[in-house]
Amino acid sequence: MHARGGFEVKLAPLEPYHRGEAASCGRMSIDKQFHGDLEAASKGEMLSAGSPQAGSAGYVAIECVTGTLHGRRGSFALQHNATMHRGEFSLNVIVVPGSATGELAGLDGSMQIIIAADGTHSYEFDYRLPDAPSN
Repeated sequence: MHARGGFEVKLAPLEPYHRGEAASCGRMSIDKQFHGDLEAASKGEMLSAGSPQAGSAGYVAIECVTGTLHGRRGSFALQHNATMHRGEFSLNVIVVPGSATGELAGLDGSMQIIIAADGTHSYEFDYRLPDAPSN
């Protein structure tokens, strides 16, 4: 199955877990509104390190999504793992195994996040559900 649409995201700085001479680490809250085939809201948290201004950094995040996916209601968690090394970006976003509830129970899949030149965000979500027909 395939879902697509747009989303808005708000990131806000949170108090870091530690301070001092350690690597440049940050912590942010995530608040998203998904539209399109996935009509949902999500809340999450991101941890980051590195120097994005210099072109090298990484982040991990978990966000909890609640809403409808192609009309099926439920919730699930997304896990992010991303790195940027000298400007080369790599992002992996997957459904956390066993996290889906309601009509989305058993959901498995991965999501691509696309950021257009004008700053708008969209997603492409390839997923499987145990009782959904394949297409």
